[in-house]
Amino acid sequence: MPMPQLSRSLISGFFQSLSRAPASAALELGDLSLSYEQLWNYAGRITACLKDVLDPSETVVAVLGDRSVAAYGGILGVLGAGRGYVPLNPKFPVERTLVMLQASGCRTVVVGKECAATLESLLPRLQKPLTLILADPGWRPQASVLPIHRVIPGENLSKTSSPCEPDVKAEDTAYLLFTSGSTGIPKGVAVSQSNVVAYMEYAARRFGIHGGDRCSQNFDLTFDLSVHDLFTCWDAGATLCPYSAQTLTPAALVDELGLTVWFSVPSVAMFASKLGLLQPGAFRTLRWSLFCGEALSASLAEAWQQAANNSILENLYGPTEATIAITWYRWNSATSPAECVRGLVPIGWPFDGQQVCAVDENLAPVPHGESGELCLGGSQVTRGYLNDPEKTARSFVRLKHTGEQIWYRTGDLVRQDERGCLYYLGRRDFQVKVNGYRVELQEIDLVLREAARTELAVAIPWPLSDGSASGIVGVLYGSDPAQDAAIIAACESRLPRYMVPNRIYHFPQIPLNVNGKIDRAKIAEMLTSPEL
Repeated sequence: MPMPQLSRSLISGFFQSLSRAPASAALELGDLSLSYEQLWNYAGRITACLKDVLDPSETVVAVLGDRSVAAYGGILGVLGAGRGYVPLNPKFPVERTLVMLQASGCRTVVVGKECAATLESLLPRLQKPLTLILADPGWRPQASVLPIHRVIPGENLSKTSSPCEPDVKAEDTAYLLFTSGSTGIPKGVAVSQSNVVAYMEYAARRFGIHGGDRCSQNFDLTFDLSVHDLFTCWDAGATLCPYSAQTLTPAALVDELGLTVWFSVPSVAMFASKLGLLQPGAFRTLRWSLFCGEALSASLAEAWQQAANNSILENLYGPTEATIAITWYRWNSATSPAECVRGLVPIGWPFDGQQVCAVDENLAPVPHGESGELCLGGSQVTRGYLNDPEKTARSFVRLKHTGEQIWYRTGDLVRQDERGCLYYLGRRDFQVKVNGYRVELQEIDLVLREAARTELAVAIPWPLSDGSASGIVGVLYGSDPAQDAAIIAACESRLPRYMVPNRIYHFPQIPLNVNGKIDRAKIAEMLTSPEL
């Protein structure tokens, strides 16, 4: 199948905004405000350096930064050099970052000074040399960790590249992200330029963000929803307003920062509700309220709508494999409550040009009104998993009634009504959302088993609310309760914080279902016992 012609690249919109209004604010980080021109002057130095040092075979470059000019400028710098970026999260355990770095094949990393400690922990574990571009002048890692690595200090980044459209093809990687993997190894998803451009062009039409907007930036850069944050904002010439890591709740900044566009997982809104922040009319500046990443309850949607009473509220849905989001549902206080199933807001209709299909176990379409696994098709669907043809073949399939088209099997159970509206019913497998992050429970099972030295270790999302969890607990059989702290510490060394069990339970036996498999539903039921 021939690749579509590329109308633009991911960075094109930023360059257009730079050309139209170079003095407009592009990024606000606390008291620091950078115009589009200033941000590109920073990013352009990274682009110029990359053009000098990269081998033609290096198609992706890692960016290690956290809510800093280095992080955002690093992403723009990599894209400006015609490469895809691989965000690395300094809050992740070093072991996980090492796996991501090695799997990506990155040989060059752009690093912000806020990640110095992470870098110094990471470097001694690498067997192959890296080129390290220190995005900020005036700092260097400790010499003892640098013997095999090439370092380009920030003060040497004196040349700035002009803001020229990079020479990229439709199939070139725009960014590479890693999702939780059931085998304990994160799965790499390379999102192409054509995949993300399809999303951006639709988002521009749908949301109509403009130069006067002030956009939230709630998601970690390793979460694909962050791509929406950055580039729908910069495409429009608007101002990106990341929340500080010290902020109690991002929702508290809506009024303080004068935000007009909000995007987060529902858990953030839930936390705001518990703190009493969702008072009627509290967020009058908002004109868009977008939620994605986990199920949105009807009660929370209505509470947020009352707080942001001047905004349009939409529930978006989409996995990383289908590029950010691919369906939408617009909340209507008068009619939407009656359309909700089990108290959850529908996930709605596909974006223009994208396709959805609910199928049975044989991948045949199910009639309207019946439950089936949601499959996604269209220009936003990616090519598969990085260097993993077996997983790709299981998840990226052909449906008999659609010829050679490739569809992504989401594992989500839905039903579709006669209008074409989709209703989320749950998961086909053991993948769950924890505070908006997609998590494979089997990955945590594996780490728990090894840490506890027992074959019967089960990760349970707990407590559950509206189809999502606020945390994970571990349930063990045959281990010593005195080792609980050590088990959790072992998990912390290998898993991101949101995947680490916050408590360990010891059961005298692990319940099994009729097929002899561990009965997670029964375990979750047992956790409600007052005796625990």
